[in-house]
Amino acid sequence: MNQTMTDETLEAPALKSPHEHETPLEAFASICGVLVIGLFALTFIFQNFEIPSSSMEKTLLIGDHVLVDRITLAPKTSWAPFIPYRNVKRGDIIVFFKPGEPDLYLVKRVVGTPGDHLHLRNGIVYLNGQPQNEPLADKPTDANYFPYRDDFPAIAPSDASDVTASWSVELPTHIEGENLVVPPGRYFAMGDNRTVSLDSRYWGFVPRENIVGRPLFVYWSFIQSGDQYEKTSLADRASFLVHTIIHFFDQTRWKRTMHLVK
Repeated sequence: MNQTMTDETLEAPALKSPHEHETPLEAFASICGVLVIGLFALTFIFQNFEIPSSSMEKTLLIGDHVLVDRITLAPKTSWAPFIPYRNVKRGDIIVFFKPGEPDLYLVKRVVGTPGDHLHLRNGIVYLNGQPQNEPLADKPTDANYFPYRDDFPAIAPSDASDVTASWSVELPTHIEGENLVVPPGRYFAMGDNRTVSLDSRYWGFVPRENIVGRPLFVYWSFIQSGDQYEKTSLADRASFLVHTIIHFFDQTRWKRTMHLVK
């Protein structure tokens, strides 16, 4: 039997006129959706950080604001096989929680990975017996040479005031001959500005679980003093905010916008 189709059957759902506006509830729902997606991305995928010190110059400058990838170096999961997880590699710049201070973020370059034998002589890193060519790493001069820092680990940590007590005790247990041996699940990290960086030479290895991610690029860079991060009072913060607004255009380092971190 042939079925008869009425006009009602053929009628398509009414479409909104392009001139119709969203209702307040629809607009609110759209905004909430965008905020939820943005919050998810900034919490689990990306995170923004500001560089407060000169320990990574020439790579990262004081006042650089960087976007950090929190996914690539995260522990691998079976529910997201499409994500390009990978292990931490020598030469990676990483953001991590400082050992012993779980609320303090640091950014350094990975110099030694598990199993590596390394030492410094006059500021030059020797990795598994070979001197490393590090064009971005600052080297000591006759005027600022410091034995503990620049000939690490040849000098006892008791001779350096910035060495943590726990690292002073642990350091000798990882020395074989003239080398420091990086243990499993740990990384040796140093700032590119070697002569001012307080890094693994002073507080020890970075545990794998402390690593948050790696900076991708600078999205904004603003000229500021090296002690700005120490000014935490409400008055200081308000003063710097006003300063930033007034000098946004003339003190922004425009050439560093979208600068890739590597």
